[in-house]
Amino acid sequence: MKKIYIAAFHQSKFGKLMDRTVPGIIEAAVEGALAEIGAPASAMDVATIGAACNFALNEQGLLAGLVAMVPGMEGKPIEAVENACATGGQAVLAVMQKLQLGLGETGIAVGYEKMRDAEGKMDGKLVGKVLGYFSHPEERAGRAYVFPHHFAEIMQSYMAEHGVAERDLAAIAVQEYANAKFNPWAQMSKVQITVDQAMAIEGINRYVIDGLPLKTYDCSQISDGYAALILATEEGLKRLGVAKQDCVEIAGYGQATDPIRKDGRDVLHPAGALKAMGNAYAMAGASPVDVNVAEVHDCFSVMGAIGAEVIGKAPAGKGARYWVEGKAAADGECGINTSGGLIAKGHPIGATGIAMIGWSALQLLGRVPKELQVANPKLAATFNIGGPVCASVCTVLKRAG
Repeated sequence: MKKIYIAAFHQSKFGKLMDRTVPGIIEAAVEGALAEIGAPASAMDVATIGAACNFALNEQGLLAGLVAMVPGMEGKPIEAVENACATGGQAVLAVMQKLQLGLGETGIAVGYEKMRDAEGKMDGKLVGKVLGYFSHPEERAGRAYVFPHHFAEIMQSYMAEHGVAERDLAAIAVQEYANAKFNPWAQMSKVQITVDQAMAIEGINRYVIDGLPLKTYDCSQISDGYAALILATEEGLKRLGVAKQDCVEIAGYGQATDPIRKDGRDVLHPAGALKAMGNAYAMAGASPVDVNVAEVHDCFSVMGAIGAEVIGKAPAGKGARYWVEGKAAADGECGINTSGGLIAKGHPIGATGIAMIGWSALQLLGRVPKELQVANPKLAATFNIGGPVCASVCTVLKRAG
């Protein structure tokens, strides 16, 4: 197979895009990525765009046509993808696969989500309802906030099966808020919390679902934001005038989807996620011991723990302990979610998977803020999920040589 490289990465600050329109957001994502390397849109052969809530929240379809509105992008193979919260990762894979098929040598993957109104406000009930669409219909009844309910149950099961305390999972969120302080793109960069604050039921922090352990600080953000990656083959890099030594190679990837219904599956040991990650490692000719940079899909704090296990940095049930012991810190064994993760960086659904890969690439290139930079970055792993640990997109990245 052709080697595929990340030639450029661009993202907005996550949080609130205020009165920016969907066409304007997509244009900014495409043109922002192109500006990183001084390339015209006409230099792109293919493209893919991903968003999850664009119909329900933005009343907009045919996103591929909006990409084609950017001068120079018209007349190219472009399509939109949706795979719940794994949409961004899926968009990257779609571009890669088109390049592997010989449909071009260069391409751009774009992801966005606009989840707040023109004043930056969100309709919590509407967002909760829309996100609930990404679950099985029979698992929505009586649940006002479907996904917090699902993951509160997962959190409870994880704690019971592995003897993990709420405080251990709260430590994950605390570390991510500490990381976000230094990430200029992070939504929660101005908020810092202690474990005691994350545990205290006061102010904004409450139990989200009665009788279950999930608290406000265990949850990711409702975010606006966009991100884009320019991908290229070796021939494509030459065309773009980008030196290979300034790039990161997507050395391995995997994608797998489990049944959408949560009940009846072992979501604490997610088969599809483990398969996708295993396939990515096998393709890269690597193993977890080689990885010291990672971004995992911590939509809720328990997924920060499970994510550490999926990428192979901790055995089953020991993911939370990995964080508590400081091994996931930027100066630890493997810097996990040094961006702040979904909990503190933000979670604009369609942009999330792209931003995870992009931040990991910057880590490997030594281009993140010094407070977050992993020393001697070797190999990076990313784990992006959609639904109740249903769809999984995993990658392994290395510095191009």
